[in-house]
Amino acid sequence: MIKVLLVDDHAVVRMGLKMLLDSLSDMEVVGEASEGNEAIEKALELKPDVLLMDLSMPHGKDGLSATEELKKQLPETAILILTMHDDEEYLFRSIQAGASGCVLKSAPHEELIDAIQLVCSGEAYLHPSATKKLMDEYLGTMKEHGTDLYQQLSNREKEVLTLIAKGYANKEISELLYISVKTVEAHKSKVMDKLRMKTRPELVSYALKKGLLGSAIR
Repeated sequence: MIKVLLVDDHAVVRMGLKMLLDSLSDMEVVGEASEGNEAIEKALELKPDVLLMDLSMPHGKDGLSATEELKKQLPETAILILTMHDDEEYLFRSIQAGASGCVLKSAPHEELIDAIQLVCSGEAYLHPSATKKLMDEYLGTMKEHGTDLYQQLSNREKEVLTLIAKGYANKEISELLYISVKTVEAHKSKVMDKLRMKTRPELVSYALKKGLLGSAIR
């Protein structure tokens, strides 16, 4: 039996959710709250498995603040955010606060039930449009991040990276660039630190993706 605590400032919404969840054989609504402070008090008392948390509650503590507080005191309780806002700002802030997932209030009942079961089992749940936004943001950040990391390399470090990727040993690189082997090793170490890599194969793979294997050494 999944014990659920409902937190929403609208009594009609709570009543509808309670009727839905209590009609299921594997779920039970153990309590209700209308704002964040009451939610914290009830959660500490009832220790629910899942807490359905509304984001926008004008009276008392808001959903995000309550979520952040509860995750410190009841880390085992999964918090599923209920929101009418299909907005990436709310999504990211909810995740940062410690929520296990987000469901739109306009979602079908089946989606809400699946989400509750999923977060109760320790998994995360995001509604489909949120998943796309999160992936778009992640991929965009990775692309920007990768470019920034490469630009942090000095010209000499880029030369050393390219030669390493082409299979040259440290001694060969030192002869090609007219620097000592110790200096080559120092450059290699800095390259790996800046690119956050630990092995030579990682450097080779990175250089291949960046198109560096065709680069000429100046």
